[in-house]
Amino acid sequence: MRIRSTGAPVYRLKVTLRGSKPRIWRRFLVPSDIKLKRLHDAVQAVMGWTNSHLHQFEAGGLLYGTSDREFGVRRISENRTTLDAVLRPPKGRMKYEYDFGDGWEHDIVLEAVLPPRPEGVYPIVEAGERACPPEDVGGIHGYYSFLQALEDPSHPEHRDMVTWIGGSFEPDAFAVREANLAIHGGWVLEEHDA
Repeated sequence: MRIRSTGAPVYRLKVTLRGSKPRIWRRFLVPSDIKLKRLHDAVQAVMGWTNSHLHQFEAGGLLYGTSDREFGVRRISENRTTLDAVLRPPKGRMKYEYDFGDGWEHDIVLEAVLPPRPEGVYPIVEAGERACPPEDVGGIHGYYSFLQALEDPSHPEHRDMVTWIGGSFEPDAFAVREANLAIHGGWVLEEHDA
């Protein structure tokens, strides 16, 4: 995924997966005027999710995303709302929820507003810690149960979890350079190469 610079200021954001201990987080850059739909794409990319489920943002008590008439949920259009309209300095904050069944909730915090870079391509991951949990693992509690089963060969679900994940899973694995390579299809700006 590539989001080209619009000449707008750049937001340095930190996204943290709620309930994760130790914390699973990413610090990344995006143009301040991107649509929330593109921010969703960026969060999916920097965290490592697969964009397989529904999502929504919440800021100032309002929901942003796609309305769901079947369940009577009204959301403000994320296709028409820009990030800088809902997240403002200093230390602006919003919630991002992904996969309503598993309930992955994230805090997104505006850490800094940087000058625009006319040649910038985003998102750019600057830092982070720990691997993104696997999709459909059952939310944060299911994730920690999964890790317990995976780490203990005597656990009754160990073999099933090893098979389900396809071998091994490294919960502490995260590298900025590899994240940027994955996001940008093998291409990374030189100034952000590690």
